[in-house]
Amino acid sequence: MAPISADVRLLGIATEHLARLGPKRVTVVAVAAEAGMTHANVYRYFPSKDALLDAVAGRWLRDIETRLAGIADAPDPADDKIERLLTALAALQRDALQDEPNLFAVHLDATVAARPIARRHRVRLRSLVERVIEEGMATGTFSARDRERAIAFIFDASYRFTHPLAIQHDAEVPRDLVDARFGAVIHAIQRVLRAGIL
Repeated sequence: MAPISADVRLLGIATEHLARLGPKRVTVVAVAAEAGMTHANVYRYFPSKDALLDAVAGRWLRDIETRLAGIADAPDPADDKIERLLTALAALQRDALQDEPNLFAVHLDATVAARPIARRHRVRLRSLVERVIEEGMATGTFSARDRERAIAFIFDASYRFTHPLAIQHDAEVPRDLVDARFGAVIHAIQRVLRAGIL
């Protein structure tokens, strides 16, 4: 078995520190000490504490993107895919807010500050939605006339339920109520895409 690389080991330690201490109390010095190196060595791999924590969140975001790609690549009709994709995106983030609040806090902060990890995630999400839209247009499931406007509409309409800031805002709202509201929005998105309004 190959030895674990230093950057992967640092990410593992930082992940544990983040879960236990929260983002404000994680220190590069403590992560380095547990890894048996100086904090200067940590900076060889991660230029700042934010970069280290963003890398931790980035592993989680890539897992989300992999799950969403599985939905986008499934043989289901495009209108079903868009529902499943948006529902999964919202649910995975709400689960993190409840079960891994410190990880969610890093994700939220990176998104609000538009740090590179959040911008890359947004680009990948857009690419997945674009694939579903293109498939729907090619098969006649969607009658959208302008692909770019259709993609923008999906993100605009679902923002209240898929953006981490809005998810945090609704943290105390019963989940079944949020699900019902989001279901209505998704059905409206599907109707617009089918009708060719955009």
